[in-house]
Amino acid sequence: MSEISHVLDQLDGTLLHDILVGVENQYENIAHVQKTWYMKTQFLCPDGCGKCCVGFEPDLMESEVLYMAAWLIENQYENALKIADGTFPFNNGNKTCPLFNPDSPYHCSIYGGRAFICRLFGASSFYNKAQKRVWKPCRFYPDDTLHAYSPSLSHRQFTEDEAATILGEMPPAMSDLMQMSETATESNKTVLLRDILPETIRRLLWIIQMNGNDNPNGTPNTPLAA
Repeated sequence: MSEISHVLDQLDGTLLHDILVGVENQYENIAHVQKTWYMKTQFLCPDGCGKCCVGFEPDLMESEVLYMAAWLIENQYENALKIADGTFPFNNGNKTCPLFNPDSPYHCSIYGGRAFICRLFGASSFYNKAQKRVWKPCRFYPDDTLHAYSPSLSHRQFTEDEAATILGEMPPAMSDLMQMSETATESNKTVLLRDILPETIRRLLWIIQMNGNDNPNGTPNTPLAA
């Protein structure tokens, strides 16, 4: 079931509706591929970790910030209005995501609407210069847990064969999963979350209001990027 079904209903017949559906389908595909890897390997992030979020704030593509805005409007409407006015829920300084909740064991306050990189981190491999898939455990992963594997894991790069021997399978490649993120938007450039999310929420709320309205001053298919 869609996590933004009401917003999609309000945008029915617009370009933004199709973009949002595409992003949600991509997120579902990524979750399916990762779930398969998690089930085969049981290599899960430690409960309540969140260390990868500290000192990090994602840069967002147009399509993913649009989905994040839609998710907030659908699931945290009052919070969405505050962010639209420039007030984020958490004051974590300039280097940590303002949607990161340090006091919650789940940390991400918009988990269902989180960005691509947040979905991929810790559960993806990458291609080296020789175009061979390699994988390196998250630098925050506890050493004692890594050493419990046989052969032992450590914070180094592992080849596809090594990962398959130890874990049973190599995690999906980040670049392959990111290719699934291409959508029909005006631009693939990225902008820091705190710099683009408030404007995007405001514009999406305006487009929702305008959709189905004969006002000649606007159109529901107005692109998000200026």
